[in-house]
Amino acid sequence: MAAANSDRAKKIVQGFKLNWMNLRDAESGKILWQSNDDLSQPGVEHEARVPKKVLKCKAVSREINFSSEQELENLRLEQAVQFKGKPMEEWLFDFGFVIPGSTNTWQSVIEAAPESQMMPAGALSGQVVIETKFYDGDLLVSTSAVRVFYV
Repeated sequence: MAAANSDRAKKIVQGFKLNWMNLRDAESGKILWQSNDDLSQPGVEHEARVPKKVLKCKAVSREINFSSEQELENLRLEQAVQFKGKPMEEWLFDFGFVIPGSTNTWQSVIEAAPESQMMPAGALSGQVVIETKFYDGDLLVSTSAVRVFYV
């Protein structure tokens, strides 16, 4: 949960802000959860209280609104979902070029595992940590972690 050590990475982190994020049922478009917390900040384990009905969706649309003071040639995320500290899933997302001084909205769709493979919300709640690594191309910019509680 730390920023990368290069000067470029430090500049990017200092000028990067996650303004808001939401999760929607991808089929209906209904917002199930929203946060205005900057969950991208390294150095602290963030918490998200997400309605357990999100686990019933066939697909979830995640919308992120972020601002960046720095130009990014190829913004991408690697997310590792851990259950009780063990890897469960990995998701890769590519945004691409980010204009310096811009605010952007990025929407991605995450398809659910088959229902037979889904664990109940009670077993997952508080035991799932989503670790997100932010990259500009191959440069690791920062790593953040969010512990998920299903309510």
